[in-house]
Amino acid sequence: MRPFVPRRLEPVVFGLLLSGLMSFLVSGLSTAIARGVDAAFLFYWLSAWLPSWALAFPAVLVVAPVVRRIVKRIVI
Repeated sequence: MRPFVPRRLEPVVFGLLLSGLMSFLVSGLSTAIARGVDAAFLFYWLSAWLPSWALAFPAVLVVAPVVRRIVKRIVI
């Protein structure tokens, strides 16, 4: 199967997927804790997830290179 994303965009695609999945899980848990799970749960979860992802995606793009540098310094 031929990849359809150029290698130079790999960090951006990685950040997009990582931030999307993590914000999805965390917002779901937070919504369940704050509101409970009822008939409107899915609506409130998705309402919380989309703005969370909008913040998480650029944050991952900025923070990931910093974390990589820190890890390189502390890993033998």
